Amino acid sequence: MRKIILTSLGLTLFLVSCSTTQKTASKTVDVNVYKNTITPADLSKHLYIIADDNMEGRNTGEPGQKRAGEYLINEYKKIGVSFPPGATDYYQKVPSEFMKRGFAPKLNDSENIWTFIEGSEKPEEVLVISAHYDHVGMKNGEVFNGADDDGSGTVALLEIAQAFNEAKKQGFGPKRSILFLHVTGEEHGLHGSRFYSENPLFPVKNTIADINIDMIGRRDTLHPNTNNYIYVIGSDRLSSELHTINEEVNAKYTQLELDYKYNDRKDPERIYYRSDHYNFAKKGIPAIFFFNGIHADYHQSSDTPDKIEYDALAKRTQLAFVLAWELANRPERIKVDRDGK
Repeated sequence: MRKIILTSLGLTLFLVSCSTTQKTASKTVDVNVYKNTITPADLSKHLYIIADDNMEGRNTGEPGQKRAGEYLINEYKKIGVSFPPGATDYYQKVPSEFMKRGFAPKLNDSENIWTFIEGSEKPEEVLVISAHYDHVGMKNGEVFNGADDDGSGTVALLEIAQAFNEAKKQGFGPKRSILFLHVTGEEHGLHGSRFYSENPLFPVKNTIADINIDMIGRRDTLHPNTNNYIYVIGSDRLSSELHTINEEVNAKYTQLELDYKYNDRKDPERIYYRSDHYNFAKKGIPAIFFFNGIHADYHQSSDTPDKIEYDALAKRTQLAFVLAWELANRPERIKVDRDGK
């Protein structure tokens, strides 16, 4: 009898084990669940604060920009996303002297703001998602709110971080680490991203890519009848895989028109050299830049949050999220197989 009982018990345990294994194997993630946490309403809520008159145009190192930074940090604390290991707080200090430039006005000391979600399997490999949170301040008593430039990218980072953190809470954290980097001083010469690229918290060799988001809340004059597009810049300069992956995730999840006008090496606007991704690309890090193009309110006091097309902002933010999801979770890091030219 004892032998029979043990055999039955063993069979029971075997069947339970098989059942558990099958359940674990069948537990797959639906990326859409987290992508859809990025909503027009949430983006609007944050942007009306980031681009409020109280922020005084967020000029580099001035009180309004520091208030905007405090708001971002408080929101990250609310969602449970902390600063990266190796840092003592949410700030990477960027000294005034570093931003000194010819006859340009002297800037105050400022800060990049960084937050971090650690990877579960390859934590030493780091994906950077960047946007600048500074703007041009005030002129003749008028506030230049910078809702699109780059309030839109700023709040996009916050929502992407929240989406990844929700996934992590449910057991689907990214395999690679993600650094969310709000950089300063972009409007005065890409200073914050240059400072980080020259003083990285994580080795450049471990940084797999940069996804840069700068102006994604409006439409330009070349797309008067639709906002279902995004300019993609730089994706094929250093990695053919980055370019292909972005096209694949867009086709699967967001179906935006990907416009490569400004990716043309001969484009006279030279947009590739004019935002923060460029400082990563110069270090050999594959970089992709999402951009909605120039509109009449660019660098004007009329770049206000009421003019943002929040449906477009949400969809473009979702594209950046699903691209980040793929880069952070694919089996191998993307290859650098091009010379950057």
